[in-house]
Amino acid sequence: MTGMATLEEAQARDAADPLRPMRARFALPPGVIYLDGNSLGVLPAATMARMERVVTREWGQDLIGSWNTHDWIGAPTRVGDRIAPLIGAAPGEVVVADSTSANLFKLLAAALADRPGRHTILSEPGNFPTDLYVASGVAEFMGATLKTVPADRIVEAIDADVAVVLLTHVHYKTARKLDMAAITAAAHGAGALILWDLSHSVGAVPVDLNGAYADLAVGCGYKYLNGGPGAPAFLFVAERHQARLRSPLSGWMGHSAPFAFGDGYDPAPGIARFLCGTPPILGLAALEEGLALFNEVDFADVTAKSVALSTLLIDRVEQRCAAFGLELATPRDPAARGSHVSFRHPHAYALCQALIEDGVVGDFRAPDILRFGLTPLYLSYADVWQAVEKLHDILEQRRWDDPRFRVAMRVT
Repeated sequence: MTGMATLEEAQARDAADPLRPMRARFALPPGVIYLDGNSLGVLPAATMARMERVVTREWGQDLIGSWNTHDWIGAPTRVGDRIAPLIGAAPGEVVVADSTSANLFKLLAAALADRPGRHTILSEPGNFPTDLYVASGVAEFMGATLKTVPADRIVEAIDADVAVVLLTHVHYKTARKLDMAAITAAAHGAGALILWDLSHSVGAVPVDLNGAYADLAVGCGYKYLNGGPGAPAFLFVAERHQARLRSPLSGWMGHSAPFAFGDGYDPAPGIARFLCGTPPILGLAALEEGLALFNEVDFADVTAKSVALSTLLIDRVEQRCAAFGLELATPRDPAARGSHVSFRHPHAYALCQALIEDGVVGDFRAPDILRFGLTPLYLSYADVWQAVEKLHDILEQRRWDDPRFRVAMRVT
C-alpha cells in the first residue's frame, strides 16, 4: 500500500518530491490532469524559445550558413549522444533520424543480411502494430518469414533459422516489461541478433542496452522524451557491429563523404552510416530541449517516482473502484512493468471519453483497455489521487452509458 489514503497525504508526498521543481518547466494546460505522456509528452517551456530562435535567427537570418555555424549538420549524432545515457549506450552508438518505422526497416534488413542462411524474424503477437507491419514488409521484401509466438515462449522459439528477434521492451497496451538481459542472452546463444523497441521505455524506466549486451534498438522522441508531435526517432547499433552492418537506405547523409557528391555509395564509418536523408532540424531542436531536462535530474529519482505513481494509481483504483468491473491488465510487480497502467473494462472507450470531459486525459486501446501514462517529470501524486476520484464518480454515476460516449472510436 502507498499510505496515501487522503489528498492531503498525496500533497505531502508532492512537497517532498525531489522532482517537484520540474513541473514548472512544462507548459501544462490549466485544469487538466494529463495521463497520456506515454503517447505524446507535454511541451517543455524552453522549447518555445528554442524554436523561435531556430526559426527567426538560425533559419531566418543565418540561412544555409547554419549547417556550420549552428552545427545543424552534427545534430543527429549530438542529440543521439544525449539519448545514449538514458538507454545504457555509449557515445557514438545512437543517432537520431527518420521515424521509428523507418529505423525498424533499416535495422531489420541489416540484421537479416548479416545472418545469411537464416530466414526468420521472430516477434510476439500483439506487439506494437507498426513493428509487425514493418517486420512483415521486410520479410516479404527479403524472402524471409515473420514468425510470432507468445512472449513467454520466445526463448524456446529461437532456433537455427532465426536471424533477428524483434521485441518491445515495455508493451504498449499492458506495460509488461520483458527481461532484456535474459532474452538477449538466449538470442545470442542461438546465433541470432536482437532488436529492442524502446518507445515505451526511454525516459521513464531503466534501460541498459550495453549491460544486456544488446545488438540493436529503436525508439521514438515524442513520448517520455517530450520532443513534440512527430519528433524524430532514434536508433542504436552496438559499436561492435557498426563496421559490419549496412543500412538498406543508402541516402547521402549516410555516405562517408556526402559533400564530395560522387556517384558511388561508400557508407560512413560508425553510427552515421544509418543516416539517410537531410536531418529535420526543427524537430531535432525541439527534441534536444526535451532531452536537456534530463540533465537536471537524477534518473534514479525518475524511476523511483514512476514506480510510486503507478503503485498509487493501482492501489487507489482497487480501493475506490473495486465494485465497477475494472480489471488490472498491468503487472502488479513494479519490476515487471513500465510507466503506464492499464485496466480492462467493457466500456473502456466511453470511460476514457468521460474522463477527458472531466479534465483527465488518458487514452483507450482496442478492444477494452483504459490506459494511464505516468510521466514522473511533471505529474504529481495529487494528480493521480484526484484522477482516481473522478474515475470513481464517473463509474458510480454510470456516465459511461451517456450516448455521447458511445460513438465510433476516434483518436484520443
